Amino acid sequence: MKSTYINEEEQGEHETDDEETTSSETPDFSKDEIFHLLQNERRRLVLRHLRGTSGPVRMRDIAEQVAAWEHDTTVSELTSTQRQRVYIPLYQSHLSKLDEAGIIDYQKNRGIVERKPFADQVDQYLQIDPEHDSPARPETTENWDDYYIGATVLCYVLLIGAVIELPFTSFLSGIALSAVILLLFTVLTVSRLLE
Repeated sequence: MKSTYINEEEQGEHETDDEETTSSETPDFSKDEIFHLLQNERRRLVLRHLRGTSGPVRMRDIAEQVAAWEHDTTVSELTSTQRQRVYIPLYQSHLSKLDEAGIIDYQKNRGIVERKPFADQVDQYLQIDPEHDSPARPETTENWDDYYIGATVLCYVLLIGAVIELPFTSFLSGIALSAVILLLFTVLTVSRLLE
């Protein structure tokens, strides 16, 4: 086979062509097209799995992790049927669609998947992790719920005690009892708002 020598001018032309190819590698999609692509949960889970990777990943590993997430279990506890039900659609359809869109590089014959830079732009349309995206409920909210429940129980005890004329409530008139109940809930509410 005859080797070909490339002079500096030709090499410069090739570099320019490569630069143009590189800049055109980033696809230009509308939001609707991206949403259509991401409407399938398995494709979203593939991108979630690839988010933390910096190199090629085996397609089998992706399929196992996606199956584990779908079945709310670990990879080691998956059955072969669960793995197969995820592996086949990923192999036949979902990974190819992500590859055609330029989000991943899917080498079907080698079973290798790699995240492309365009995936970073697509990530902004994904709900990364529902547990972390929703505002965390403050730990003190549960305590306040307990306080309100306790105050309600106390008020009922006072009210029932006044109705059946128990000794510890006989000194309170109806207006005084109403004032105590109202004061208790006012103090709880103001304390919660000031927190």
